[in-house]
Amino acid sequence: MLASRVAARTCGRTVRTAGLPRRYHGLANSKMFKVSEEVRDAVATGRPVVALESTIYTHAGFPYPESVALATLLESVVRANGGVPATIGVLYGEARVGLNAEELIELASTAEKKNALKVSRRDLGYICGLGLAGKRLHGGTTVSGTMVLAHLAGIKVFGTGGLGGVHRGGENSMDISADLTELGRTPVAVVSSGCKSFLDIPRTLEYLETEGVCVGTFADGRQGAVDFPAFYTRDSGLKSPKIIHNEAEAAAIIYAQTQIPVSSGILLANPVPLQHSIARSEMDGIIDEAIRLAEVEGHQGSDNTPFVLAKIKDLSGGKSVVANRALVEANVERAAKVALQLSKLERSGGSLNERYMPAISETTGTDRATAEAELDLSSTTEQLTKGVAKADIVVAGSLAIDLSCDFSPTESTTSPVLETSNRAVIGQSLGGVGHNVAIAAKYLNSSVLFCSIVGDDLSGRTALASLRDEKLPIAGIRVLPASSGARTAQYVAVNDAKKDLVVAMADMAIMELPAQSLDFDGFWEPLIAQAQPRWVVVDANWSPEVLVKWMTVAKKHGARTAFEPVSTAKSRRLFGRRSAAVTPSECVPNNTVSLAAPNQLELTEMYAAARDNGLLESEDWWHVIDAMGMSASGSRDRLVAMTSAELVDQGIPQQSIQLLPFIPCIVTKLGRQGVLLTQLLRPGDARLTSSDTAPYILSRAPTDHAVVGGVYMHLFPPAAVLAEEDIVSVNGAGDTLLGAVVTGLARGHVVEEVLSLAQESSVLTLQSPGGVSREIRKLNFP
Repeated sequence: MLASRVAARTCGRTVRTAGLPRRYHGLANSKMFKVSEEVRDAVATGRPVVALESTIYTHAGFPYPESVALATLLESVVRANGGVPATIGVLYGEARVGLNAEELIELASTAEKKNALKVSRRDLGYICGLGLAGKRLHGGTTVSGTMVLAHLAGIKVFGTGGLGGVHRGGENSMDISADLTELGRTPVAVVSSGCKSFLDIPRTLEYLETEGVCVGTFADGRQGAVDFPAFYTRDSGLKSPKIIHNEAEAAAIIYAQTQIPVSSGILLANPVPLQHSIARSEMDGIIDEAIRLAEVEGHQGSDNTPFVLAKIKDLSGGKSVVANRALVEANVERAAKVALQLSKLERSGGSLNERYMPAISETTGTDRATAEAELDLSSTTEQLTKGVAKADIVVAGSLAIDLSCDFSPTESTTSPVLETSNRAVIGQSLGGVGHNVAIAAKYLNSSVLFCSIVGDDLSGRTALASLRDEKLPIAGIRVLPASSGARTAQYVAVNDAKKDLVVAMADMAIMELPAQSLDFDGFWEPLIAQAQPRWVVVDANWSPEVLVKWMTVAKKHGARTAFEPVSTAKSRRLFGRRSAAVTPSECVPNNTVSLAAPNQLELTEMYAAARDNGLLESEDWWHVIDAMGMSASGSRDRLVAMTSAELVDQGIPQQSIQLLPFIPCIVTKLGRQGVLLTQLLRPGDARLTSSDTAPYILSRAPTDHAVVGGVYMHLFPPAAVLAEEDIVSVNGAGDTLLGAVVTGLARGHVVEEVLSLAQESSVLTLQSPGGVSREIRKLNFP
C-alpha cells in the first residue's frame, strides 16, 4: 500500500497544466477553437512561438504530398532556431492552432481533392458554424484568418510567403485583400516577402498606411534606402517606408507597440534570398500575361489568386515555385529569430541588456536592501559569485509551493464529492524535488547551494522568504521578471480521509523553459565554478536541453552527478531522442552520471528509453557488460538469492545491471520491499576482496581489466513498516533518501555505509507533515 501511494504521489507531482493567457477568454479548447498543449505551454511560459498559415498547403500550388514535406520543413526551421511552430488551420469545422503531423497530412491532402475552403476572417464563423451543425469541413487559413487565430492564442509573430493586397484595378473593383484590413486591427507581426507581385504594390502600401500599419523591410546588410520587395524579386522600384537592420530591432518594434499599446499589426518585409530572386523585367512580363488570362477566363475574388499563381508557375517554367519555396523558408527562419529576440526582450522587462530580477520577499526597507544586494540588477558576473561560498553539494532542481488538501468529512464517507465544495484541512509548504533534496542535505549538516527558478509573483516571493527561514542561500535562485509571464511552480494534492491521493495538479511549466531564456551560462555556470562542489544533484523537471547543460557543467568542473528521475515520463529524458543527457559513448570511465535514484517504475522507463534509443547496442556498452563476467541479465538463480523471485520476475535487478555502464551506481526505491543498491565496482575496490561484502558481489571482472572490477548488489530491507495511521505525508520521502545518500558520499563514505540511515531519514519524513522532516537532524549521520 505504501509503495503504491509513494509511486502515485511521485508521478502526480510532475503533471504539467500549462496556463492560458487572458486573451483566450472563453474560447480555449471549445468545440470551435483548439490550441495544442505545446503551443499553450509555450505561450504561457514566454517561449518564442511562430504562427504558420495553411493555405500555402491547400491553395498555393504545392501539390500533395510535396506540401506535407514543406510543412515539415517549415516547422523544423522554427524549431532549429529556438522556436515552437504553430501551424494554423481548420479541421472538421474546428479552428486549430498547432496542428500535429497527422492533422497536417489530413489538411494538406485536401489539395488533391480541392475540397478544403479558403478561410479568411469572414469565413471563420461560417466554417465553424457548419461544424456545429454537423457539416464538418476542412479549411486552409489565409493570412487574415491565421492572424485572427494566432492573436486569440497569444502568438505575436507569424511567418508566411506573401501578403494579399490591392488587386490591379482595385480603385474601381474594390478588390482589396482582407489581409490588409486585418493588419490594421490585429496586433500580430507578419514576416513576408512583401505582397504578391501581381498585385498593385503602390496602392497596397498606400492602403497599409491608411490602416496605420507599420511597414519595414529588412536591409540584409544593405546601406541607405532599400526597396520594398516584390515577392519573386528583391526590388519593386518602390522605397520601403521603414528599414529594419536585424531581428533585434524588429523585436524591439513589436515589443514597443504592445506596450504603448497600438492595436494594429506590423508588416516585416523580408526580400527573397538573392540566389533565388527572378529578374524584375522577366517577372513583369509573366505576371502581365497571367493576369490577362485570369480576366479572359473570369477568375475573380478568392479564386483569382490561386489561378494567377498556377499560371505564373507554368509561364516561368517552374522557377516561381522554386523562388516561392525559398522565400517561405527564409521568412519562417527570420520569423523564428524575431520571435526568439522578442521572447528575450519580454523576459527582461524591456531591457536590451538583461540582468537579474531582484528577489524581494518582504516589504521593509531593510529586507528590500538585503534582497537587492543578493541579486543586484547591475552586478557583474564577478560580483554575483563573490558571495557564493564553496559547497560540497549543488542541487539543481524544482522549487514549488505545495498545497495539501486533506478531505475532512462530517459523515462516514472517506472520499470527497466531485463537482462541489468539500470540507478539508489545507496545508501549505515549500516543496519541489530539488528543494526537498537540498533541505534534507542541509538538515544533515552538508554545505549546499540550491539552484532553481521562480517567477516574480506572490508564490515566488513566498518561496524566497521560506528559503531564508530555512537558511538555504538564495544566490542560486533565478527570478524571472513578471513581464515574462512565468509562474512559480505549484503542486496541489487532493487526498481522501485516509490521506490517499485522489487527484493532483502540478504547474511545472517554468521548469520547461529553454536554456537561452534562463541565461544558464551567464547565471549558473559561474556559481558552480565558485562553489566547486563534489556532487551535483539534478532532477528531471528541467527541459532536456537544460538537463544536458547541468550535467555538462558538473563534469566540466570536476563534480559527480546524481540524477533524480522525478516521474516515469521525465525519467526517460536521461536517454531521450532529443537532447539526450547520456549518449552511447558515455560509458564508464567516461560516464556523465555517477548515481541515479529511481523508483522501480522509473527504473523500468529509464531502461526502456536506453533500449529503444539504441544505447544497449553500442560498442562501448558491450565492452563494459562483457567485462562484468556474466550475461547482460545475470544468472537468475544468483539474482533471486540476492534479491527476491518477485523482483527478478519484474526484471528490476536485470534492468539495473544493464544500465550500470552508463550509471555505475543505482539506488532503486522499492517501497515495502526496501531499497536495491546495484553498483559497478572499479578494479582494486576493497569490497571485491572483503569477507563482509562477499555475499553481495554478483560477479568479478578479469583481474587485469582497467575499468571494471565487479558488480555489487545489495537489497536493503525497509527501515520500518508503518501503519496507515502513522503515515502523515508521502511528499518528499524519496527525495529525503537521496539527499541523505549524497551527503554521505560527499563526506567520503560508500553508499552502503549510509543507506540504512538514509532510509531512516525517509521514514521520519513519512511521519512528518509538510515535506522533509526536521527530525532527521537528530540522526547520528556519519
